[in-house]
Amino acid sequence: MNDLIIIGGGPAGVAAGVYAARKHLKTALITGEIGGQSVVSEGIENWIGSSKISGADLAKSFIAHLDAVKNDHVSVHAGERIQTLQKNADGSFTAAGMNNHYSARSILVASGAGRRKLEVPGAAAFENKGVTYCASCDGPLFSGMDVAVIGGGNAGFETALQLLAYCKSVTLLHRHKEFKADPITVEKARAHPAMRIIANAEPVEVTGDVFVTGMKYRDRSTGEIHELKVAGIFVEAGVLPNTSFVQEMLELDDVKRIKVDPRTQRASVEGIWAAGDCTDELYHQNNIAAGDGVRAIEDIYLWIKKR
Repeated sequence: MNDLIIIGGGPAGVAAGVYAARKHLKTALITGEIGGQSVVSEGIENWIGSSKISGADLAKSFIAHLDAVKNDHVSVHAGERIQTLQKNADGSFTAAGMNNHYSARSILVASGAGRRKLEVPGAAAFENKGVTYCASCDGPLFSGMDVAVIGGGNAGFETALQLLAYCKSVTLLHRHKEFKADPITVEKARAHPAMRIIANAEPVEVTGDVFVTGMKYRDRSTGEIHELKVAGIFVEAGVLPNTSFVQEMLELDDVKRIKVDPRTQRASVEGIWAAGDCTDELYHQNNIAAGDGVRAIEDIYLWIKKR
């Protein structure tokens, strides 16, 4: 029987794992991979303590930190995904993964979120044939070509800036008038001569033959349909929380994020906490997720010691 199961290996899960080890909590950290959503990022410029770090290097630093402190307290189960979670009659929990079952007195859900798909005609048919969700993975394939980015948050603009290094042109489309990205990031993109930004634009169709040749979008102000000739479409349209395994167990918000007490990270069921992008907190950033994980462990430790 573990003291704690941590579900997730992004900033929230890893920070929690480090703190659990420091507090000598017998912990199983279960995750598909270490690193979280940022593992595919070419350059992260807002991770505290580093002016710029790649997603791959951030993941390596997470692994190194865990390895340095885990000792016999924290066991890491990478390549595993939790499919169901149940509370037992004695108040403990059982988490069923693809390979094994895990038991613990408490649970921290730090399962993060996955990328929201572009749901317009042609998007699914041309996925990996011009429609992509990973600029770091696929961006160089479009060197010297005209491409589009869908999304007006930091991820969208950072993807555009990355693509500007080798693409002929980048057109960013955002369905609202105002951008969610940091102003400094928006201005940096605007300053590039090969950058075009179209606000209030709603994608309606991806077009192509064997591969993508363009996309159609609607001007939300006028209702007019325009066509954009591009060879690649990079989608950064937000994320959806990875909470399917707790949907019947915990109180969730309208988009299936776990509702938590922001003072403690406690969820709606006694013995379960949640941290990071799978929760209903207002802001989702790597640094905030890590702080969530730490706050949760502080509360979990006190909860366990009082029982």
